[in-house]
Amino acid sequence: MTLGFSQHKLENVSNSLSSSDIKSFCQLESEQLTSQEPIFFARIVYYDSLLKNHQEVINYRQHQSPFSQKNLIYLRSEAWLTDFPPVFTVKKFELKNFSSICYICPIGYRNQKPEYIQIIADESISDNLQLYIKRSAMLLGKYVDIYLGYGRQKTEIQLLEDILHRVGHQLRNSLGLIGLYAHNLCLGLKENPWQEQATIISKSIEDLDINLTELIDCGQSVKLRVAPQDLRNLVLESITHLQPLINEKNLQINLPDTSTTLKIDRLQMKQVFDNILSNAVHFSPNFGIINCSWQIFQEEVLIKISDQGPGLSPEDLQKIFTPFYSRRRGGTGLGLTIAKKIILDHQGSIWAQILAERGAQFSVILPRPRSG
Repeated sequence: MTLGFSQHKLENVSNSLSSSDIKSFCQLESEQLTSQEPIFFARIVYYDSLLKNHQEVINYRQHQSPFSQKNLIYLRSEAWLTDFPPVFTVKKFELKNFSSICYICPIGYRNQKPEYIQIIADESISDNLQLYIKRSAMLLGKYVDIYLGYGRQKTEIQLLEDILHRVGHQLRNSLGLIGLYAHNLCLGLKENPWQEQATIISKSIEDLDINLTELIDCGQSVKLRVAPQDLRNLVLESITHLQPLINEKNLQINLPDTSTTLKIDRLQMKQVFDNILSNAVHFSPNFGIINCSWQIFQEEVLIKISDQGPGLSPEDLQKIFTPFYSRRRGGTGLGLTIAKKIILDHQGSIWAQILAERGAQFSVILPRPRSG
């Protein structure tokens, strides 16, 4: 007996999951269960994090007559569920007005309700078949966990998009007013030595407005302009931009000689590296070392950037990607929030760690195109 999806395939499920995907997965598993004698009915109950409620999939053995509506209502009522066995254990239950034998194998308990596989068979099932049901439940549990993670990620992306749009709108109104006064100053200071400074202010506001437009674009996944980019060259661009402060603090930046190609939005991903490296430079002590490294795997790359600064507190680890939380004096607290949003849009992940020896490390996983 083999399960419908291998563990390897499951761990490579795309980040574009939908409610129909998990339903199809459960349908396939229920069909495989009812293909095993003496099982003639399989019912899978799971929590759909996108629909925000519990769903079910029902399947009968081929040529099996369906249950009456009354019997289905009884099964869904869970009046027969007299206790709650541990997750991934198979337990027999008595069903009222049913001559058949019922088993359930819990997948989990979410929102005060159980998720489970319910099996109804003509006779007692063997130990081997119970083991098969357990493995099926474990696979379903893994899929549901991935699906729940995707649901949380989608909610988080939506929250970040809302924040970016709200902040962008507020900043744009203020910039527009400052820009108007700067323009009037330029006109009113003709043949005046102060006109040059008023012009610089006006030009700086124009640059800020362009940057703000890019920031708002980061909040829209559909605007990703993905193209093959060299990872090492992109990190070097960010280092070059920070070179004056690097030289001032006499910092050493270690960078691998190897590289890889990623399909990413160059401007947005550069913003990620700009932010992480800027923080590393800011918190590094004079004569400190910043290590940049990456491990290249078949379908992804793991990027690590660490410094020798004061490190992160437990509170930092919890709030580091939260909007408006900043450890830098005068910081907006949006840099790492935007960085995480960009990474999520690229179907990657980012997290921070406290280094045992000293300092902080930020790790990023990004998908990479398979060769050939």
